Amino acid sequence: MIGRCNKVDTRCIYIMKNEITGGGLIVKKHRWFFPNFPAVVFVLIFIISSCGQEKEALVLWPEIEPFETDYIRVSSIHELYYELCGNPDGKPVFILHGGPGGGSSPLYRRFFNPEKFLIVQHDQRGSGKSRPYADIRENTTQHLVEDIETLRQHLNLDKVLIFGGSWGSTLGIAYGETYSESVSGMILRGIFTGAQDEIDHFYHGGVRPFFPETYETLEMSVEESERKSIHHALLKRVESDDPAVRDKYAMIWAKYEYKVGTLYTDDEMMAEVDQTDPNVFLAFAVMENYYMANDCFLEEDQLLREADKIADIPIVLVNGRYDMICPPVNAYRLHKLLPKSKLVIAEEAGHWLGDRPVERALLEAVQTFE
Repeated sequence: MIGRCNKVDTRCIYIMKNEITGGGLIVKKHRWFFPNFPAVVFVLIFIISSCGQEKEALVLWPEIEPFETDYIRVSSIHELYYELCGNPDGKPVFILHGGPGGGSSPLYRRFFNPEKFLIVQHDQRGSGKSRPYADIRENTTQHLVEDIETLRQHLNLDKVLIFGGSWGSTLGIAYGETYSESVSGMILRGIFTGAQDEIDHFYHGGVRPFFPETYETLEMSVEESERKSIHHALLKRVESDDPAVRDKYAMIWAKYEYKVGTLYTDDEMMAEVDQTDPNVFLAFAVMENYYMANDCFLEEDQLLREADKIADIPIVLVNGRYDMICPPVNAYRLHKLLPKSKLVIAEEAGHWLGDRPVERALLEAVQTFE
């Protein structure tokens, strides 16, 4: 939704920064010049109070509900939940959730004009409402790629826009490199290609300089002899036959990911995580550690080596400047292999797509595909 800022908030301030040029505060549109401090203060107040009158602010579209939900069987084991929102005759967009194991979300629907897009979400194998829950059997990147294609054909869709973040970007790239003829464009956030250095960054000390106490808590949760392969150690515990052990380590993983993945996290936010049923985090903890322990079922640098297969697809890459899970070097490295892609580094933002600069960059990217 394109709306206006009607009150003083950080979003207005964000827009305001882009409207002011130089120390003398020159607003070229009205040819105003205020060389003295009181006048500058006056104009600042004016800009904030009328934020949106000079420039409309991109905001999320209103909440909507699916017009269709169903399950599709993709193997003798797995049934995938999927939902359709928006315009049945609109431009199809496939939203690929993160994790692995993160599941779909009503929030993702709100990045798209429901009058212009057919918004397709599904829960990947073992995730969300898909059945069975947290099941790693017949669950690899290749299976997930084929599931997307199966769902696309089931819905009788031609080319689809891919919208994915974090693990969703990995899966989106893998799908695009396998079925490039079925992709109209890609909007990818928090780029993760599954390379070993990217996995090691998250598991084996890359975030330590920024979150020393958080990383130490994760590291100390496993035996010293296991710390060179933390994902294997965690996977063993979240797959335990003992529910108490599973719950404990699902929560440990969720708290680590949540703390590192958000730019601003206070004690109150972490308390909300503590009060959540650990089973909510189980698929996330199982799937993510299972995939990382198996190198995402990809050859080393596979997605980067085969980037030429998506070189002619319109692609926008969005990454938070302070993304501690998927640092911007990942996006930059991919961008250099895709000269036609557009790279947006969102300042004052981390990993979460709800950080306002990332949110705005994604909304702007979506507009280019309308």
